[in-house]
Amino acid sequence: MKQWHIKLEKARSWFSKVVNAFEVTMLIAGTSALAILLNVNIVARQFFRAIYFIDELTQISIIWTTFGGLSYAVRKVRHIRMGAIFDIMPHSTKKILILLICAVSAAVMLSMSCLGVFYLIKVAKLEQTTPALRIPYWLFISITPVGFLAAGVRYILTFIKNIIDREVWLSSEQKGEYEDIQE
Repeated sequence: MKQWHIKLEKARSWFSKVVNAFEVTMLIAGTSALAILLNVNIVARQFFRAIYFIDELTQISIIWTTFGGLSYAVRKVRHIRMGAIFDIMPHSTKKILILLICAVSAAVMLSMSCLGVFYLIKVAKLEQTTPALRIPYWLFISITPVGFLAAGVRYILTFIKNIIDREVWLSSEQKGEYEDIQE
C-alpha cells in the first residue's frame, strides 16, 4: 500500500473513532433518558400526579437521540437505501456510483448543518422558552446542526474509504456486498 494511503487510512480511522464515541454517547444517553423519563411519568400518573415537565424532557430526548444518532445510521447503513439496482451493477459502476452518492450525501448533510446553524441563530434571537421548564428553545434544537455535520463527516469518511480501497464500501465500516448466509 502506498505511504499516503496508510496515512490517510490512519487519519480516517482516528477521526471515525472520535465521531463513533459521540454517536454512541448520544444514543445511549438519549435512549436511557427517554426510558427513565417515560417510566417515571407512568409511575407518577398511577400513584401520584403527572409531572408537568416530563413531556418537554421527552421531546428533548427524542430530538437529541434522532439527530445525535443520524451519523450512526449512516455508519451502520441503517437508513433507507435503494439497493436492488445497485447490487446488480458491475464493480466499476458501483464504485463510481458510491463515490457520487457519498459526495452528494455529504454535500447535502453539510448544507443542512449550515442551515441548521442559521436557524438556530434565528431561534436564539427570538428568546423563546419552553412552557413548563422555561428552557431556551434553541437548546432543544442545538443538536440538529451537530447531527447533520456528523452525518456529513461519515459520508466523507466513506468517500475516503472508497478512494483508498479497491472494494466498494457502503460506509467506512461496511462493504457493499452481502455476506453468504449459512444455514
